[in-house]
Amino acid sequence: MKKIRIRDFEIGGGAPFVLIAGPCVIESRKLIRQTASRLREIAGELGIPLVFKSSYDKANRTSVKSFRGPGLARGLEILQEVKEDFKLPVISDVHRFEEIEAAVKVLDIVQVPAFLCRQTDFIQAVAAAAKIINIKKGQFLAPVDVAHVIRKARAAGNRNILITERGSSFGYHNLVVDYRAFPAMRSFGCPVIFDATHSVQLPGGAGDASGGERGLVPCLARAAVAAGIDGVFMEVHPDPDRARCDGPNSLKLDTLKPLLTILRDIDSIVKRTGSGKEFKLEGEA
Repeated sequence: MKKIRIRDFEIGGGAPFVLIAGPCVIESRKLIRQTASRLREIAGELGIPLVFKSSYDKANRTSVKSFRGPGLARGLEILQEVKEDFKLPVISDVHRFEEIEAAVKVLDIVQVPAFLCRQTDFIQAVAAAAKIINIKKGQFLAPVDVAHVIRKARAAGNRNILITERGSSFGYHNLVVDYRAFPAMRSFGCPVIFDATHSVQLPGGAGDASGGERGLVPCLARAAVAAGIDGVFMEVHPDPDRARCDGPNSLKLDTLKPLLTILRDIDSIVKRTGSGKEFKLEGEA
């Protein structure tokens, strides 16, 4: 499997898992700085590589009245501050062609949302411009079909591709994680991330917003790390019950360290013993 370098650490190829974390959406400059500072402290104490995540615009909210964020210009300005002041790589999602040029100037990793993972022209435009691209697997997509998505990005000349699993649609207003997805997607040679918080989301389950079951996050995250994944994606917030986006499936910032400690220890066992290799499928790079 290809290792991808992000600043001073690597992801994939047996490297320790990387944490991608932050509030779902940029609610304010103060909140982002507060969260980034605490995340850097926690990750530093545990020796876990960290990429800071927050969205400048959530273009796929359930309701037209839902808060979307500060927008492209102000949002990227705040993320640039995080990069410079906290020395952290940053990731955010792009939803429109018009955003790509500005986004790649700030973001270390550019994310393609799950609902856009089959949009060929968009994937190739992002892949052609970004240093590293993270493509979220759509809830509607079979794990083996990620191969087609990867080929589209590679055809645009990008070999630094991450794939994120965020659960599959299971009836209405529900998602389920099939852990067979991890070896299937890793077999294509790209590092695989597990989105532990979106996987417990209940899409549209709160009527005009999505619900969630954040209490299940630790269980799912432990299992994913035991399966040998390369990174964990978590949306965290100082006060999830008051978060303006995805609060029901976000983790409270103060509860993060004990969970990460367990995940680090599981990951160390899996990577040290090489037990993750038992999941290797024929054709894995």
